[in-house]
Amino acid sequence: MTGNPGIRWLVMFVFMALASQGAVSHHANAQSESMRGDRMPYAAFDRLAKTGIDVSGGAIEVAFAPGDVALPRDKVLDWIRASARAVSTYYGRFPVGSLKLLLVPVDGARVRGGTTWGHRGAAIRVLLGRESGEDDLRRDWVMVHEMVHLALPEIAPRHAWLSEGLAVYVEPVARVQAGDLTASEAWRAMMRDMPQGLPQAGDRGLDNTDSWGRKYWGGAMFCLLADIEIRKRTNNRMGLQDAMRAVIAAGGNHEVVWPIERVLATADQAIGVNVLTHLHDEMGAKAVTPDIAGLWRDLGLRLQNGILDFDDTAPLAAIRAAITKPPAG
Repeated sequence: MTGNPGIRWLVMFVFMALASQGAVSHHANAQSESMRGDRMPYAAFDRLAKTGIDVSGGAIEVAFAPGDVALPRDKVLDWIRASARAVSTYYGRFPVGSLKLLLVPVDGARVRGGTTWGHRGAAIRVLLGRESGEDDLRRDWVMVHEMVHLALPEIAPRHAWLSEGLAVYVEPVARVQAGDLTASEAWRAMMRDMPQGLPQAGDRGLDNTDSWGRKYWGGAMFCLLADIEIRKRTNNRMGLQDAMRAVIAAGGNHEVVWPIERVLATADQAIGVNVLTHLHDEMGAKAVTPDIAGLWRDLGLRLQNGILDFDDTAPLAAIRAAITKPPAG
């Protein structure tokens, strides 16, 4: 460009400002596309650069929506690997052969939530706070929670308590088995939060009561009771872990749709005892209020002044220890 140097620099400044504005607009549109609606933005994901992660029995394609995060991407990928390892430890393999994982940077720190889909192949979208640090990811439960959803077929909305309850219950157990959480931390959290799943006035059973507490912690309570009963009836040789591994082995992951009856029957058949179906018959259609305080006592859990002690002489102490024990092999 020729002419007056002052004019030349002014024109260049205006050009750069307009280009920057266009880049910001493009960035905002891309970010919005990754967040839009309650369905996985598969098309937006397909246009992004991906990083592959090998996991036990499968692979994860990771894509970052536009936006910066404070942590190096290698640290974020390590968090994903650790989460996948925990889920693979619990289920014996990663629940699906291929997963699309979209990370969307959002304001703040910590992991802000996630959603899992399966209708166009297994996919998860997780909202990652831009200011998150390594400790935020180390303490995170969301990624494992969402990955556990991959291990259950899509079921009817009225049975969402099983999907959410499994994710709530399995997440800390899997992290303990993988060495990412202590058994004390996991049981203390259950003791604190499980009462939120107890039925309230007007409750009509898990299948007919769509409150937050019943869906998440009522479902988790169902899973804990099932785990304990399976172990009682198999002399602690098997548990809910074995039952749910069998569902995956039968092809029951989140990419398929099954009725809840098929899920529970498949699990029961594998362990040789009719626990899950029977428990659903009891808790699905009517309110059931277990003696939670008595259950903690029988498991050998004693909480005093915020400190949890294990009583290994309690009637169900061996079952409590077996639930979080890493599986052989």
